[in-house]
Amino acid sequence: MFQFPHDFDPQPSLANDVLELAPLAHTDIDALAVAASDPAIWAGHPARNRHQRDVFDGYFTALLDVGGTLLVRDRATDAVIGCSAYYTDPSAPSRLSIGYTFLTCAYWGGATNYALKSLMLGHLYQHHSEAWFHIAPQNIRSQTATMKLGAVLAHDADLDLGGGHQPWRCYCLSRESWTHKVSSRGTKT
Repeated sequence: MFQFPHDFDPQPSLANDVLELAPLAHTDIDALAVAASDPAIWAGHPARNRHQRDVFDGYFTALLDVGGTLLVRDRATDAVIGCSAYYTDPSAPSRLSIGYTFLTCAYWGGATNYALKSLMLGHLYQHHSEAWFHIAPQNIRSQTATMKLGAVLAHDADLDLGGGHQPWRCYCLSRESWTHKVSSRGTKT
C-alpha cells in the first residue's frame, strides 16, 4: 500500500531491554488478536469494535498490507503486547510516519510507549530528520502520548491511510526535538 524510500528498511528487527520488535507475519494473527481483544484499547479510537475477532481480522490484513508493521513483544515474558508500523504520508510520500500502534492496557502509562518509540525513532532517524504521526481528532490518549514524546501539531488534514479519506491531526517530531527529549529525560533524578 505504501511506497517507502529505497534507503529505508520498513520492517527491521529491533530490540532494547524492554521490547522486541519483529516484522509482522501471517502467523502472528492469533497472538495479536488476543492482545487486541480488550475493548478498552479501542475506546478512544474511531474503530471502537476492533476488539471483535471478525473486525480485527480485517484490520490484521490491513496491517500486513501497510508493509512496515512490527509486532511488539515484552522481552521479559515473550508475550505479544501490540504492534506499530512505519508508513509514508500519502500527501507527502517522502515523509516517514509511525502509526497503527496499539499496546495492551497493562502497558499503558508511558514507559512502554517510550521504549517502543525509542526503537522506532532511532531506526527512522538514521534515514530522515522528521517523524510524522497521524492521529484521529477524537483519540486524545494517543495525541497526549505523542506530545509527551516531543511531537508538535503541524496541521490537520483529510487523508486516506487505508479505509477512505478521514480527518487526521498531523504531528511532527524532529530528530533535534527527540534528541533534546531523550537527553532531558536522562538528566532527571
